[in-house]
Amino acid sequence: MTEHDSSTQDPDRAPARPPVADRAAFEAEVARLRLREKAHTREGDAIAAARRRLPMVEVDATLELTGPDGPVTLLDAFEGRRQLIAYYFMWHDGHEAADQCEGCTWVTNQVRELGFLHSRDITYAVFCQGPYEESRRYRDFMGWEMPWYSALPSNDELLTGRQVGSMHIVCYLREGDRVYETYWTTLRGVEVMDYDYALMDLTVYGRQELWEDSPSGWPQTMDAPPEHPMRTNGRPIPQWSRIEEGRSDDLTPGS
Repeated sequence: MTEHDSSTQDPDRAPARPPVADRAAFEAEVARLRLREKAHTREGDAIAAARRRLPMVEVDATLELTGPDGPVTLLDAFEGRRQLIAYYFMWHDGHEAADQCEGCTWVTNQVRELGFLHSRDITYAVFCQGPYEESRRYRDFMGWEMPWYSALPSNDELLTGRQVGSMHIVCYLREGDRVYETYWTTLRGVEVMDYDYALMDLTVYGRQELWEDSPSGWPQTMDAPPEHPMRTNGRPIPQWSRIEEGRSDDLTPGS
């Protein structure tokens, strides 16, 4: 096994595969599935429409965050735009980079180009639930460029009624100097940020994780102990390319 090979499959044993059909039979099955896919898309549209009709709740716009130049407010994080999407990044205080959250690393690594969000008057930012300097060094190690704040000064207030320390996406609306929360989600809800799993779901073997409903003989080894499906050889998977590039993963402030 190389340091990037997280599969525990026997390399000499081919996994099971679908039955072979002729083109006409294949296209007929795809067409039947497409009806379900289109219904799923329409249901997603209907859910989004319902989301746009949710009530909102006012949030203290002066709640403190920590940014690159010190304390800022929640209102400042909008960067003058009308809407804000904040991803609340889990943080293991005092732990090494290899021990930081593999799920948050996975989804945050998907977010690159922000221009299209900006075109709709939306700011995207990470609100890390750990100290700024330590977590900012993690951001730099990973090569991320999105706005990055520590929500530590106001975690409890910002995540009222939710589990502080868990991953969250929270959406906000600004009206002048007043801020309102319009939506939030957590756990698998954060998959909206991802394209890796979405693409894996199109393939015959899917995500290759044990919870999936797959035919007998399909490879499903990616969350077999001791590795998490988003980790390999003791690190979140996206870290390995940074290590190969020679980037420092030392999170010690001032080092």
